[in-house]
Amino acid sequence: MRLPGLLNDALRTFRRTPLLSALSIASIAFSLFTIGLFGMVALNFRETLQGIAERVEVVAFILRGTPTEAVTAASQDIQAFPEVQEVGYVTAEQALDRARNELVEFQEAYRDLETNPLPASIEVRLKPGFRDGASARRVAERIRAFAFVDDVRYGRDWVQRLDRLRDMAGVIGLVIGLAFAVVAIVIIGVTIRITVLQRAGEISIMRLVGATNRYIRGPFLLEGLIKGVLGGLLAVAMCWATYSLFRKSTGELGGSVVFFQPVHLLLIVIFGTLLGLMGSLLSVGRHLRHV
Repeated sequence: MRLPGLLNDALRTFRRTPLLSALSIASIAFSLFTIGLFGMVALNFRETLQGIAERVEVVAFILRGTPTEAVTAASQDIQAFPEVQEVGYVTAEQALDRARNELVEFQEAYRDLETNPLPASIEVRLKPGFRDGASARRVAERIRAFAFVDDVRYGRDWVQRLDRLRDMAGVIGLVIGLAFAVVAIVIIGVTIRITVLQRAGEISIMRLVGATNRYIRGPFLLEGLIKGVLGGLLAVAMCWATYSLFRKSTGELGGSVVFFQPVHLLLIVIFGTLLGLMGSLLSVGRHLRHV
């Protein structure tokens, strides 16, 4: 059967059963909309975690009396580490000025000091992709090998908590996404199944005159594809409407919320198309095996 004929048969089904067709499209749309909402939450959560991860750094405290030349040479060596993005040297005086500005509650105590108790340090920022506990620990151990380094810190506890949050977000997102995908496939499969049963007599006649399973299956698969595309587009529109409404209602807070990239929106439509095709394929295949 050629494409125009398949398209006519598929559209004829829409005209015959508009309620069932609308239910199928709505089922896909709301399933994808739910996945999309969770996806937006996960996307913004990931953006927040990335912002926090940018603060992951390794700080090496330097023994007093260390020559500046030794620190400069070590900084160049550290800069060559594959995990390292930037290396900064903070003198003892700069550390004291920073403490006075940032630790307001201790300003008076720092102002009356006769000697500076704070050491100089080397601050190491890591590249994206290496802002995790394992990479920070690896860099810290290599820096600790320098003879003039007194201590190395990288906030091990909170970096490990950050790693756990990232892992949990990924697992939860995968589980919820798969759950809603299964629900969508079941719903579209049921609605297509009802359509197939309504046309059971027509299918039986087609089988009697020699129509192949491929010929019979074609219009239903195209119907599922069309419903999947429409459901995906409707889900995208609903996600955008929800995003816009949230930004309007939250004012400045909503300005920091990000929306999907075009490739993400395309994936939603493609996923909807696959759901429609899969639901149709399962329903029609089950019917053809029993006729």
